[in-house]
Amino acid sequence: MSDTMQGGFSFDLSDDHKAVRDHIRSFVEDEVKPIALAHDESQEFPAELFRKFGELGYLGIVIPAEYGGSGMGYMEYAIVVEEIARGCPAIALGVAAHNGLCTSHIYRFGSEELRKTYVPRLATGQTMGAWALTEPNAGSDAGGTQTMAVRDGDHWVINGSKNFITHGNVGDICVVMAVTDPSKGKKGISAFAVDKSMTGFYGSKKENKVGMRCSDTAGITLDNVRVPAANLIGNEGEGFVQALQILDGGRISIAALSVGLAQGAFEAALKYSTERKQFGKRLADFQAIQMKLAKMSMEIDAARAMTYKAAWMRDQGMDFTLAASQAKLFASEVSVRTSEEAIQIHGGYGYIKEYPVEKYWRDSKLLTIGEGTSEIQKMVIARKLLAEI
Repeated sequence: MSDTMQGGFSFDLSDDHKAVRDHIRSFVEDEVKPIALAHDESQEFPAELFRKFGELGYLGIVIPAEYGGSGMGYMEYAIVVEEIARGCPAIALGVAAHNGLCTSHIYRFGSEELRKTYVPRLATGQTMGAWALTEPNAGSDAGGTQTMAVRDGDHWVINGSKNFITHGNVGDICVVMAVTDPSKGKKGISAFAVDKSMTGFYGSKKENKVGMRCSDTAGITLDNVRVPAANLIGNEGEGFVQALQILDGGRISIAALSVGLAQGAFEAALKYSTERKQFGKRLADFQAIQMKLAKMSMEIDAARAMTYKAAWMRDQGMDFTLAASQAKLFASEVSVRTSEEAIQIHGGYGYIKEYPVEKYWRDSKLLTIGEGTSEIQKMVIARKLLAEI
């Protein structure tokens, strides 16, 4: 198609984009789908699979080659996350979090010394990365952060705890947001690169989740962790603003993950509807089922267009905050609706683990919560619209 959207966005994928899509799609069919259910059951993090992702360049997608990355853009990033999510949303979540949060934060805002120390290890998959903002009393209200960092000579001493951290146990390198000046509120929050070699920093309770079960989600504890002053990311007091910018990009990846999940659930439902017979006819021959399939397909295409537009805007250096929040809000809610309808089309079979749609359904709900809840997205969207008046 040659249709364009406002701002010059084209619906066409370039040959390079198609090559990335075809490669990761083939890899997902061969390596991800066959292990998805087993890892969902065991809740075991697929470390060997992530090692392969690293070797293929999928853990440093938007990182330049000189730092061990693939040097690609957010369009490729969205495509990769979408395709992995078609096979296993939980594994896609790990890829998204590793690329978009920890690795991107250190690369975008860290000193050259920090970049050289940590980014190549992350981008090549030698180690996994975590990103620690959320706390027991600071979720959507990140300004309520209570983890403290106190300067002590050439070090900062950090004390506190974080929860719901992706790769909290398996990640050796972590970006930690901590309060360095309580008198300044959000402007007193700073970001630090912390790693497990530092005494007193460790993962704690692994969460037993409804969905995304092989994605490692855990608390982390910081007990008098002495962090070199050079590990401050950017300047003191910039952590909150940095986090907001990182979350903007993260919302593109969650939107892409949502599209992939919805596409996988839709394909399963479409296939089942042509195979299952009731009252002497295929399910697909009943108008009620056709209406469901039509709406599912329409919403997925709309969500994909919104996601690709946000990714394209990010690659063009445009202000993409509004587009990213719109895409994340719409796509995540589409993923929930689509996976639920996929179960409905399967009937009783959709509620058992022999069929994949129940897993898509369980995995989908997190997408309306992580990287900012649906309610937070509506606040972001409204503020951006009102600011333009």
